[in-house]
Amino acid sequence: MVKQITKADSVENQLRALHQLQVIDSKIDNIRIVRGELPLEISDLQDTIAGLNLRLDKIQSELDAINDNIVGNKNTISLAAAAVEKYEEQLKNIKNNREYTSLTKEVEYQNLEIELANKKKTQNEASILHKTEILNSCKDEINEKEAELKIKTDELNEIVAETEKEEKSLLQESKKAEKIINERLLAQYKRIRSKVPNGLAVVSVERSSCSGYQIPPQMLLDIKMHKKVTSCEHCGRILVDAEQFEN
Repeated sequence: MVKQITKADSVENQLRALHQLQVIDSKIDNIRIVRGELPLEISDLQDTIAGLNLRLDKIQSELDAINDNIVGNKNTISLAAAAVEKYEEQLKNIKNNREYTSLTKEVEYQNLEIELANKKKTQNEASILHKTEILNSCKDEINEKEAELKIKTDELNEIVAETEKEEKSLLQESKKAEKIINERLLAQYKRIRSKVPNGLAVVSVERSSCSGYQIPPQMLLDIKMHKKVTSCEHCGRILVDAEQFEN
């Protein structure tokens, strides 16, 4: 819990509050680390499934269009066959060579229409088989991704359920601690936190060094005195003597 600071106008009290804020925020960070990459993985899976569903809709639309074409092919064949039957019947009552030639050409033309329509129908039926295979493959992939999404979502929900109460309490403590710190120092803290991978904007000096860099004696004295805000010359993080705040 955050220790109550009734007077935060001194630099030391500001640094004490800042150190406490860092402790709280680090606990929140650790809770979120437990969730790992699950939120990102879930988001990626949701995007993938959405993309697959769009692809599925597109394939289905293409299948519908091909089926309409097949119906059109069948209608063409039926109409052309009826025309051939009619013309062949007329050929039985032919009166002159001119009529014979004309009707014979019509029969040839309609037979070509039937042949072409049958060819297109065969091509469309082959396309139906190919598109159906792609459609079924897409459905299988969606089912796999949805099953994976459920597993990861259940896992994340379980983790959240275990840590939600603690995280909510820590977030409230973090907001309380922020109110104690002046705006300029808080902004500096948040800016540093956003840039460092571990979120540590406030660090305690250990063995007279920070991140492996030796701290000059005068700076070490300033840090121990807590009379001013001291930042590391190498990493830019705010330096404190945490032992004094934890005693």
